[in-house]
Amino acid sequence: MSPQPGDRNRRYVLDANALVGLFEDRKGTAARVERLLEGALLEDSPLLMSAVNWGEVLYVTWRRHGEVTAREAEARMMEMPLAVIAADRDRASRAAALKQKHNLGYADAFAAELALERGAWLVTADPEFSKVGKALSLHPLPRHEK
Repeated sequence: MSPQPGDRNRRYVLDANALVGLFEDRKGTAARVERLLEGALLEDSPLLMSAVNWGEVLYVTWRRHGEVTAREAEARMMEMPLAVIAADRDRASRAAALKQKHNLGYADAFAAELALERGAWLVTADPEFSKVGKALSLHPLPRHEK
């Protein structure tokens, strides 16, 4: 069962596609991510995001919509209740192991690593994370076809 926004015992890690889906106003995704952000504000408990995934949001938005839109997305992200977690040497090593063991994308491995390390639910539309198994709690968003 997916956690409910506002569940005080839950922490959430955002995969890049959660914010890209919000910015692109994807059906079924935007409203769910907005609810999580609102809950984070109300509870004074920021959502977590790897710095690698922060950068991923920017480059995906830039590639799809141009630099101006990417800079606007970055400004919006700066106002959100997000705690951006640095990718230090230890975190990078753990992410590399996850990438190798589960054949994840490199940036995805950082999202998974952060969720596992913090015991948090990973908010994502990417079904590839299911390869990690039951150790990784997923808060699934609707899949978006490119």
